[in-house]
Amino acid sequence: MIRDITLGQYFPGNSVIHKIDARAKIIITLILIVAVFVASSGPAFALLFILSLIIFLLSRISFKTLVKGLKPIVFILIFTTIFQIFFTRTGDLLLEWYFIKIYSNGIIFAVKMFIRIIVLITTTSVMLSYTTSPIVLTDGIEGLMLPLAKIGVPVHDFALVMSIALRFIPTLLEETEKIMSAQKARGTDFSTGSLMKRARALLAIFVPLLASAVRHAFELADAMICRGYRGGKGRTKLNKMKFRFSDFVWLFLSAAALAGVIVLNMYPFDAIRGMMGL
Repeated sequence: MIRDITLGQYFPGNSVIHKIDARAKIIITLILIVAVFVASSGPAFALLFILSLIIFLLSRISFKTLVKGLKPIVFILIFTTIFQIFFTRTGDLLLEWYFIKIYSNGIIFAVKMFIRIIVLITTTSVMLSYTTSPIVLTDGIEGLMLPLAKIGVPVHDFALVMSIALRFIPTLLEETEKIMSAQKARGTDFSTGSLMKRARALLAIFVPLLASAVRHAFELADAMICRGYRGGKGRTKLNKMKFRFSDFVWLFLSAAALAGVIVLNMYPFDAIRGMMGL
């Protein structure tokens, strides 16, 4: 399961999505997140699903990588789907067996929730993590927050913290896997026993992992001091970020997608069939 977590991993490439400015990617992702939570009708969800599929195909990220990244949320998908199906009591009754009752709205809400989670994870992972290196993403966050620096907000420090956090996610995951393998070799069982026994077994992971994280923090601090890091004041950048025409096109398309979702919310499938005379 630890190997299946792809958060913070960057896959270099030369796709259309890779070339989008990091600041534009952040704005596009925020717009799509809003669209995901605003969507309520079937056509709106269909539009979001198609958009996420197009973004995934344009990114040239392998399907295996995407599925691998979705594995950690399989339990959430199953739980939310079952919860919606069996605990929604509105709509037409489709199935009744003893105390189990399944209604039409339960199926509809389950499908919508499933699509919402898949689209949310896919778009954020592809736009931010898979196709944008942590350093470039940090520069994008700093660039968007730059106006706040005029009122005393430590923008550079915040961006640096974000960069370090993203950089060390894969490292800490690798450390966790090594620690778990070492503890299993010593006879520690993480999958059986009572809840308290499992909790005590997890301490064998958390304590060495915390010690490893603190060690990495001190080593990084020493390295930054040795390289003369003194904060963001007066620092320059080798590569300055510039918006291109294609970035504005992507921003326009994302805004159009949000507008399309809002419009489609007013026209469910029944209304569309009525307008088409079906």
